[in-house]
Amino acid sequence: MTHSNPTTEAFVKLGNFLRTFCNLVTTNTISDHLNDKWIERFKTEAERAQHYNGWFTEENCIHAFQEWGNTLTKENIETWLNNYDLSANKEKVVALIMAGNIPLVGFHDLLCVLITGNKALIKLSSNDQKLIPLLIDYLIDIEPSFENKVTFTKEKLENYDAVIATGSNNTARYFEYYFSKKPNIIRKNRNSVAVLNGTETIEELTALGEDIFRYFGLGCRSVSKIYIPKDYTIDTFFKAMFPYSDIINHNKYANNYDYNKAVYLMSEFKILDNGFLILKEEESFGSPIASLFFEYYEDTSRLKSTLKNQEEKIQCIVSSGFIDGEISFGNTQKPSLNDYADGIDTVDFLLRTS
Repeated sequence: MTHSNPTTEAFVKLGNFLRTFCNLVTTNTISDHLNDKWIERFKTEAERAQHYNGWFTEENCIHAFQEWGNTLTKENIETWLNNYDLSANKEKVVALIMAGNIPLVGFHDLLCVLITGNKALIKLSSNDQKLIPLLIDYLIDIEPSFENKVTFTKEKLENYDAVIATGSNNTARYFEYYFSKKPNIIRKNRNSVAVLNGTETIEELTALGEDIFRYFGLGCRSVSKIYIPKDYTIDTFFKAMFPYSDIINHNKYANNYDYNKAVYLMSEFKILDNGFLILKEEESFGSPIASLFFEYYEDTSRLKSTLKNQEEKIQCIVSSGFIDGEISFGNTQKPSLNDYADGIDTVDFLLRTS
C-alpha cells in the first residue's frame, strides 16, 4: 500500500535535501553551492544556532539534520505508514507544545500531525525558535499547501481539537490540569540507561559514548545512568570514553562539570572522575550535565524487574542481549519513525481522535 500524496512527497524531498546538505558539509564542498538559497539558509541557521542557545552547536545541528535526512526516505515513510489507515483521519487542529532540549526534538510530533492530514498549532520552546520554522519554510516552498496547515503562536492556545505537550514533570502537572478537557498526550521527564555485562568490546563502549555525550546528554534518549556488574573495572569504561574528551572545551559543558564536581566534593560524595565526566553511584536516573550515575548489580533477573517497575521513567535501555526492545550501543539518537516517545503511538492517537 503506498501513501504517495503531496504531503508525504514533500517530506521525502525534505529528506533528500537534508542528506544533500549534510553531504556538502561533511565533504567540505558547501562553498560551491551557496548560490542555492536553501543551502545557504540551512548553513547560516546551523552556524547561528549557538548564538540563540549555547547548547545548539553547529555540529549538533548538522547531526540532527543528518539523522532526519537518513530517516525521511520514501521507503521508511511508506513502511511506517503501512501500519495505519490514514483515510480514517478527521481533519483537526492539534496544538503542539514543543520541548527545546536538543535540536529539532519536536519535529517528530509535527511530522505525525501533518502526515496524518491534520493542522498544527505550534508553541515553540524558547530554546529552539529557529530550526523547526526553517524546516517548515522549506516544506512550504516545495509544497505551498503547508502554508495553511502550520501556525506558530506565542499567545495563549485557542481553537484546537487535541494537544501534544512535552515538558518537565512539573509542567506536566500543569498541562494535565489545563488540557484535561481535550484529547491529549502529555510527556514528562524521562532518561535512558545502559546495562553493561563486562564483556563489551572497547568499540561497543566507545559507541556508548555517543549515547552519553551527543547533545551534551540533554535528550531523553541520552544515557544518564549505567548499570555495571559488581566486579566491573571502571578503568575500562573510562578508557573507552577518551575519544570524547574534547567535550570539556565547550564552555557551558565545562562550567557544569566544574560546578557539579564542586558540589559533589563539598557534600563529600564519593565520585570517580576522568577530567571531563564525573561518575557517581546513585539510585536515581537523571544525572546532571557532565555527570553519569552508576549502580552495581549482581542478579540480572532482579535488575530486569527493577527496570520494569521504573519503566515510566525510562525512555531507552541500551544493552546487548539483556532485554527485549533494547537499543544497541551508539544508536539512541537514531530513532526510527515508529520509535514513539514514551511508547505512545502518536499516529494512532491522532487517527482515533475526532
